[in-house]
Amino acid sequence: MPGPAPNLLSYPDTGALAKQLRPYVLGNQNSALERHDTFRVAVSGGSLPATLAKALLAPGDGSKEDTAQFSKWEIFFADERAVPLDHEDSNYKLLKDELLEKIPSELGTPKVYTIDANHVKDDDPQELADLYQEELMRSFAAKDSVKLPVFDLILLGCGPDGHTCSLFPGHELLREKDAWVAAISDSPKPPPKRITLTLPVVTHAVNIAFIATGGGKKDIMKQIFDAEEGRSLPSALVNQGAGEKVSWFTDHAAVEGVSFPRRGSL
Repeated sequence: MPGPAPNLLSYPDTGALAKQLRPYVLGNQNSALERHDTFRVAVSGGSLPATLAKALLAPGDGSKEDTAQFSKWEIFFADERAVPLDHEDSNYKLLKDELLEKIPSELGTPKVYTIDANHVKDDDPQELADLYQEELMRSFAAKDSVKLPVFDLILLGCGPDGHTCSLFPGHELLREKDAWVAAISDSPKPPPKRITLTLPVVTHAVNIAFIATGGGKKDIMKQIFDAEEGRSLPSALVNQGAGEKVSWFTDHAAVEGVSFPRRGSL
């Protein structure tokens, strides 16, 4: 893998992984608050919200550095499905059920940017994507003065086909260079209509973390990290585009047989 390499971290189980994810996320939070008193983070769905909750809602040491200051968080979605916000396929509902509703009041309430529920029934999700891009513009400054938004942290999953966000292998959206948020109507995974951050936005973040766990991931992890033919997979393109800004938090089962050097093993 030419250029600065991503960090591959491996732990015995998700509990040990969550313990290490906590200081990573809070370190990113604290750095962001020093820079601009706001922590702008984008999250995906899947198993990530549950792991994030396990990391952030665990008892801390009481120090400011080890405390999630949720009142200063702005949470966006790395991708979202064109479904109502209370639908079981909604990434917002998943995050709400797993994390948002469980945040103790003393930690504050994050500002969460959802899709516009009025447009989820549209035949074409492009309007949904355009409106979400406008939300990003308002938060990150006007698009004509900022070429790309700079998230402080983007938290991603990796599908068994190597997809991340709603960027799928071989899809034309992988070539999108201008839009911040893109629409997809033909997702190979249901539901077919979604919106997603584009690859340039993902790789432009200050830091990016993937959470990948379970033996079902080991074949795709070998492709992403060890195989030449895996270089075109969306998750591998994030590695190539962002290099050492990328950290993979995995359990041992997910990286069994992967030869790429890893650290963090306990």
